[in-house]
Amino acid sequence: MTRPRLSVVVPFYNVGAYLGDCLDSIARQTFADFEAILVDDGSPDDSAVVAKEFCGRDPRFRIVEQPNAGLGPARNTGVEHATGEYVTFVDSDDLVTRHGFGLLVKALDQTGSDFAAGNARRFNNSYGVRPSWLHAQVFTADRLATHISETPQLVLDRMVWNKVYRRSFWDEYDYRFPAIRYEDYPVTLKAHLDAVTVDTIAAPVYFWRERESGDSITQQKFQLANIRDRVVSAGLVLDQVEDALPVIRQRVHAHFRQIDLHAILSAFGTVPAEEEQRLVELTTELLDRLDEAVLVNSPRLAQLQFDALRAGDLELLHAIALDPDAAQEALPRTKTDFALATSVRSVSWIDGELSIRGTAELRHLQAKPSSLRIGLMIAGRNHRLPVRRFLAEDLRGEQNLVGFEVRVSRKLLAKCPAAGPSHFNVRLRTGGIWRRDRLRGQKAGSPGWPPGAWIDDTSWIQPGPGKDGAFAVRRLSDPCRLTTVEQTPDALVLRGRSAYDEPSLYVSRPLSGGEEQVPLELHGRDFTAWLPIRPMLEEINPDDPFSQRTTRAFRMREPGGREQVLLWTAGDRLVSHAERGRVVMLTRSTGGYVNLHESPIRMTATAAVAAGNKLVVRGPDWGDVSFSWRRYLPDSDDHVDVECRRTVSDDGWAAVVDMESLEPAEWILFATAPDGTPHAVQCEPFLSSKLPLTATRGERTLAVRPLAGTLHLEVS
Repeated sequence: MTRPRLSVVVPFYNVGAYLGDCLDSIARQTFADFEAILVDDGSPDDSAVVAKEFCGRDPRFRIVEQPNAGLGPARNTGVEHATGEYVTFVDSDDLVTRHGFGLLVKALDQTGSDFAAGNARRFNNSYGVRPSWLHAQVFTADRLATHISETPQLVLDRMVWNKVYRRSFWDEYDYRFPAIRYEDYPVTLKAHLDAVTVDTIAAPVYFWRERESGDSITQQKFQLANIRDRVVSAGLVLDQVEDALPVIRQRVHAHFRQIDLHAILSAFGTVPAEEEQRLVELTTELLDRLDEAVLVNSPRLAQLQFDALRAGDLELLHAIALDPDAAQEALPRTKTDFALATSVRSVSWIDGELSIRGTAELRHLQAKPSSLRIGLMIAGRNHRLPVRRFLAEDLRGEQNLVGFEVRVSRKLLAKCPAAGPSHFNVRLRTGGIWRRDRLRGQKAGSPGWPPGAWIDDTSWIQPGPGKDGAFAVRRLSDPCRLTTVEQTPDALVLRGRSAYDEPSLYVSRPLSGGEEQVPLELHGRDFTAWLPIRPMLEEINPDDPFSQRTTRAFRMREPGGREQVLLWTAGDRLVSHAERGRVVMLTRSTGGYVNLHESPIRMTATAAVAAGNKLVVRGPDWGDVSFSWRRYLPDSDDHVDVECRRTVSDDGWAAVVDMESLEPAEWILFATAPDGTPHAVQCEPFLSSKLPLTATRGERTLAVRPLAGTLHLEVS
């Protein structure tokens, strides 16, 4: 038998509900030269049945059985049975992107590095797909043949499953996972220290499931056995960096203070009385291992917890863990506590002017009188804007004079340079204290999907985040743009205008790479392009393994090589075509550019309105489903559903619910197919650009907003 290039180790235990999807995502890889070793770690459910059925269908998969020993030993068993040139690990409730293995192996073939690692996404049924915060700090760019000594943020790369290792490297250092939870970090950090070079890929290669029930290992953080293993794992890692470069050692100690020690201290809010002393011992064990220089630079509330721990003050530890906000408020104030906090809560165009509504406050001084100045910085000059202030919810959840609205005229926007973003400066004075900063803190809804507009015949203004995350506006001068879309039975017909003579149009898949040229009919700089629908529907090999969606983007290129992303200026509604259980949608991206999505049919909301005591959500009718607003019970897969009345018209479906039937909680709109399969309703980008929708009914406030692409309702 020919030796496979890659061995994929998949331990499983009690994951019958997820294992099939995990294995299917592996089987769909564009990189096909692999073997998958499925390690049955004594699973008591039907996981082995699912695994054996899959092995029967695909000879690349085989199963190995062992008595239950835990995830680390099961991974070790898998490596012992692996024969590939490379080895990788997949947790049995997660998913891998179809191009992930290929990207990592390609990098290793190119560089000869010891291992390659890629970005990750988090996902679940309620919130859809969103970035993994930890991985977003690390995988900001492709870096080939780097090392932790020159890329110190790699100390945060603590998971094993987003990597492909060279098997000779793995065997040279004889890596073994310890028989504890949090077994990844001692192995992955040592590998980073041992490696000559490593490769990092910014594209997501792995999708990390977050269960609603909270029963994954990383979500069981308040269980004493989990905390014990966490401290043991941290001790192993701290031993490894004892003689490492100072920058690596300091970052590891700071990371454990910020993440692990903080999580363990939070457990004092729920620990049973009989386990308190053991929790004190474990927390002290980790605290005593961390550098004092890291501890003294911690926030003051954390330092109070450290002092309480050393003094054995369980009452104070319990109080802080239960209500850290109240404990923070009780601390004596220093000037550093009065930081400027801003948010952008809605973005719209009113009477031709750009309207931005948000909040600005000095922390802990919300209720005191203040003066606020906001200006738009253009080419080094600050243009002061009229500010309207109003009552809004502050950081403490109270109504105070922290809300603001500014409007920017077309005349001023026309002065923005086309070379880069123009930011908003905020200056707030409360008493004798004043602070200034750029406007930040975009909330869900229109701040994340801000609508753009023409301010003259050739200038388009697109609000949105700048490079540093601060809110900004960009002026695009005569951009390549889509102006209209027509749908025929067989194709989408795109019409627009190019900024170039003799342009070419290319469509690419940002996640998996590659591009194809789209034929154009040109009349000067005006163009028409035809996108056949059926080939896209028939190519079922999605880039997103959870939503089964593939996204395509468009670029116009001149003969000399200059290019622009194609801007959407074709109205405020998506264009879609549904057929045989799949749908193609042409819409806009967060930055206002043209995106084409192809996926299985998932009901998509395009409008939401509060009418009387009813909340009505609408969308295109792509099939027979029922709708309900769902809230999950704490730390559980169990949920409560409030059914909606469904109506259908020529405009599509409408889901209607009596707002009084929704108790205070966070709700997600779900659609359920006739076979009982539910999915969260997607929030279409043009609806996102009009949200949040807020309504007050009696003593209740309702806010409809998008979160990670799905439609949520907060009732308070």
